[in-house]
Amino acid sequence: MHSAAVMGPGPGYEKHPEHTVELAHEKRQVRVLFNGIVVADTRNGITVREASYDPVVYIPRRDVRSEFLRETSRETHCPFKGYASYWSVKVDREIAENAAWAYPRSYEEVTELADCIAFDKRLVSYEFISEH
Repeated sequence: MHSAAVMGPGPGYEKHPEHTVELAHEKRQVRVLFNGIVVADTRNGITVREASYDPVVYIPRRDVRSEFLRETSRETHCPFKGYASYWSVKVDREIAENAAWAYPRSYEEVTELADCIAFDKRLVSYEFISEH
């Protein structure tokens, strides 16, 4: 997996200063499941609320079971968060292509995400467990 690096401020804010990317520590335990197996489980998730997009929970790498991730060649760029790398999630014979991503080369505004992985909620299942 890539090592994290912080690259300066996000260039997207120059053209779109009204754009928002808010990070909040998730108060609930979060589990990510694929093909009936827990592939990530954390009490330290970070919920990202970006503009009008649905919230996304990022999970610290230490709480992700890397044996279920297969690095892919896909890379994307977000002018507000940085450069993303992707993984497919594989459990037994089931594969969810490019279902996980991270911003190991993140911009200053989102340095907390540099060592976290997010999962595509269309391809995996999430469980949110409230503390009692």
